[in-house]
Amino acid sequence: PNYTNGVAAQPNSYAHYLLGLLSAFRRDAERIENFYDRLNYCAMGTTVLNGTSWPLNRERMAHYLGFKAPVENAYDAGQFKSNDDAVEFSSILTSIALHVGTFIQDLSVQYAQPRPWILLQEGGENTYVSSAMPQKRNPGLMIRTRTNASRVISDAQQAVWLAHNIIPGMSDARNVEDTSGRVKETLAMLSQVRRVISALKINPERALEELNSDWTASQEVADVFMRDYKLPFRVGHHIASEIVSYAKANGIKPADFPYSEVKRIYAEVIKKEYPQGNPLCPMPESQFKDTLNPVKIIQNRKTTGGPQPAELNKNLASMEKSIQSQLNWAKDNVATISNALQKLDGDFQKILPKEEAKKTDRSLDLNR
Repeated sequence: PNYTNGVAAQPNSYAHYLLGLLSAFRRDAERIENFYDRLNYCAMGTTVLNGTSWPLNRERMAHYLGFKAPVENAYDAGQFKSNDDAVEFSSILTSIALHVGTFIQDLSVQYAQPRPWILLQEGGENTYVSSAMPQKRNPGLMIRTRTNASRVISDAQQAVWLAHNIIPGMSDARNVEDTSGRVKETLAMLSQVRRVISALKINPERALEELNSDWTASQEVADVFMRDYKLPFRVGHHIASEIVSYAKANGIKPADFPYSEVKRIYAEVIKKEYPQGNPLCPMPESQFKDTLNPVKIIQNRKTTGGPQPAELNKNLASMEKSIQSQLNWAKDNVATISNALQKLDGDFQKILPKEEAKKTDRSLDLNR
């Protein structure tokens, strides 16, 4: 079951749910790449505000340090861009942490049930026994992950507040240690998310039982009335809603709902809301039962991006391709910087006296 407004809403494939979460993380990765395109400009040589009378070759400086190009406007370089970079990057970290928090909270509500269909494998650092109530197994790993997500978000907002209400050029928001600390917090949070996912214990039978104990398939009833029998969706929706109301009032589960009541409710709604229609229910009992089958609902989805196996496989292949592209992007950019710095070191060696070059070589080795 998937939930909206905290209430069981529709059946779904858990793989589809996780790929949805991964799609959100993919946008975060794309934001990082887009941000890097704006970050990757060199401020060196702009000095404080507007350059210098020394004929510095800023293009060559940028090239030697692995940047794409110099920052175009010298005033922007030191007065605006550096603060903008810190704030924009903090917004990306915030987005990542928001996705993590939503995922963890969605898992946490399961622990309110006496018989969850998904929870953490017990023991180790995953769960701990309550100090007061021996029956409780608290999801410690999830609690710590949620706490870390909250810390990432709160610390990221610090960059915004530090950049707020300052005159141009003040360095409040662009402290490298602050930004590095936020990155470390985010990486620690994501490491914990990986552990949460690895520790998940899913009970498919219990999940199906949960679906069949409620009326999460009722929208499909309305859809079938409209698609197969040309009934206005509003009318079909009201029929399905009346079926659910009667079932809940009488404690009837979907699999046990009597077809005679389907026919009665159908006739009453048609007479009241669609008098030009035939009051005889056109949906046979066998189709009504199939329409309430959560597994068949998933298998019969037709739209692109749905949970049906064919679409899941396409989505998974697309995601794997995207992840490989992200890895290649990171590798290429690291290589660009590394190659530029190696060329910088090599060119320095050419202009140094021999003895000084040897000392520099030893020093560079130690620094690396």
